[in-house]
Amino acid sequence: MLTQNQILQFQTNGYLVVPDVIPSDILKAVKDEYSALLDGLYDGWYSQGLVETPPDLLDFWGKLLTAYQAGCDYFQPMDISLPGDRIMADTPFHIGPAMFDMLTADPLLDVVECIIGPELTSNPIQHVRLKPPATQLSQDEVRAHITATDWHQDRAVALEEADRTEMVTVWIAVNDATVDNGCLQVLPKTADQDILPHCARTQTGIADGFIDEHSAVPLPITAGGVVLFHPLTPHASLTNTTDAFRWSFDIRYSATGQPTGRGHFPEFVARSRTNPEIVLRDWTTCKAQWEAARTRLAGLAHIDIHRWRSDSPYCA
Repeated sequence: MLTQNQILQFQTNGYLVVPDVIPSDILKAVKDEYSALLDGLYDGWYSQGLVETPPDLLDFWGKLLTAYQAGCDYFQPMDISLPGDRIMADTPFHIGPAMFDMLTADPLLDVVECIIGPELTSNPIQHVRLKPPATQLSQDEVRAHITATDWHQDRAVALEEADRTEMVTVWIAVNDATVDNGCLQVLPKTADQDILPHCARTQTGIADGFIDEHSAVPLPITAGGVVLFHPLTPHASLTNTTDAFRWSFDIRYSATGQPTGRGHFPEFVARSRTNPEIVLRDWTTCKAQWEAARTRLAGLAHIDIHRWRSDSPYCA
């Protein structure tokens, strides 16, 4: 549980670094689950001739880098959400038992409960981020899940329906996040913080001139720790200048019964002190909900989750 001083810091600054939240056994299970997932993906790419290096010569990180350099998409099959635009009947995603156990881990929910209360919904705005060294990125790489993330506010990249929703973002470090490998950086939330103008560029980010990057505070954290963000707090990531990957998840929780900002994607109750019988405890049900959403959304020409226009005065 958070101390009163930690809660005050979050309320004042809009962010909080909390070490050692995710239990080591859950973190190991997530790593093992993703290792098995990548083994299957890589075996398929190798059998199709899309990658040349035999699987038994590479570890987890070697397979990721080899796949990326060969143009094989490891991100979407490993992501814990569907894409924000075009969805097909076979668009891959990953929901597994270890992943679900991390989303519903009691120490994590204890921390979130201190911020937004005991009625917690797992919000479907969630992603895995496996970021290669910047020196290995393709010149045309723009995906925020792969390269450095532009300055933004989480409320601004959700739909307007959630503008009044009580919500908190939890950024989970799977391996140590350092200044060198691209940890997060933040601008403390001001007392009168509002949504800043964003521009729909290659990444949706805060318009030029609205933030002072020289005032940014880097947030290094060791594996198993989390960074909490208020949805109005401006933040971004640094560039991964090391020769290794940086691995994190960003997930969100919102107050149960309030709009999530992605109403077309499934949500579930992760904790309820008043009605514990409505808490979802089966990972296969969670996966089935995402599969049902994929079926429902497949074939739509476009799913509109963008609230910012590239031709607005701020972005011209």
